[in-house]
Amino acid sequence: MKTKFASFRLSAKYLLTSLQRRLMREARYAVTKHWWIWIIAALLPLQALALSGEEVIKKSQAAFLYPGKDFKARVVMKLINKDGQERVREMTMLRKNAGEAGGDQKYFMYFFQPVDVKDMTFMIYKYPAKDDDRWMFIPAINMVKRIAAQDKRSSFVGSDFTYEDVSGRDIEEDTHVVEREEKVGDRDCYVVKSTPKGADSDFGYKFTWVDKANFLPLKEEQYDRKGTRYKQFTADEVADVKGQPTIIRRTMKNLQTGHRTEVAYLKTEYDLGIEDSLFSERFLRQPPRKWVD
Repeated sequence: MKTKFASFRLSAKYLLTSLQRRLMREARYAVTKHWWIWIIAALLPLQALALSGEEVIKKSQAAFLYPGKDFKARVVMKLINKDGQERVREMTMLRKNAGEAGGDQKYFMYFFQPVDVKDMTFMIYKYPAKDDDRWMFIPAINMVKRIAAQDKRSSFVGSDFTYEDVSGRDIEEDTHVVEREEKVGDRDCYVVKSTPKGADSDFGYKFTWVDKANFLPLKEEQYDRKGTRYKQFTADEVADVKGQPTIIRRTMKNLQTGHRTEVAYLKTEYDLGIEDSLFSERFLRQPPRKWVD
């Protein structure tokens, strides 16, 4: 009896020891596997961990076009030809977001000068992934004109900016690839190449230099369908406005004609509580002074 009991104790002890050894081996394996994951991740190229081109452009549009719940600026636009002759347009620009960055927006602009555009107003309903709605009130003929969707790449009131430049181009219309990383001045940037998906675009592709810190577009170069560079955008001054990095001076230049448009934001404000009712045909004809002055 003692012999059988002793034999049972030895077997139980052997099983317990085997189980302990197995658990220790599995624990060591788990720890080793965990560290190998970290080591492999550390050895991966930086590009494998970086943002995609589409992610960079989404963040850039959020920083450039969507900061704050709403926005107001007094804008001076100089149209300058290759000989240095200037024409000046002055306006108030208002913008209101319907929700999160990348969603619907509404824009309203009122022109003060020159005389031929005084009291003219312009309104945009911007939608993601479909054509925007645009209207312009022309006081000289007392008419509200609907701007056709196909005119989005036309000149905005004679400037080097297009209607599409004002409110931004839909991300889904292009493919976006991070080509490289490069400095603009002392700012580290992603350089993103955007190529239209459709054949009806009037440009072949463009490069955008996006600040890696605040995601503002610091430079953009557009190429025509033959691959020739023809337009260049530059962010000439960035300021902090209520905690929002904001481009307050910008230039769009036509590199083929030498004509350029310089834009300065003299007064910029965020989160004013702009009423949604402002963005209506009624106020295109008679905008409330408290918002446009």
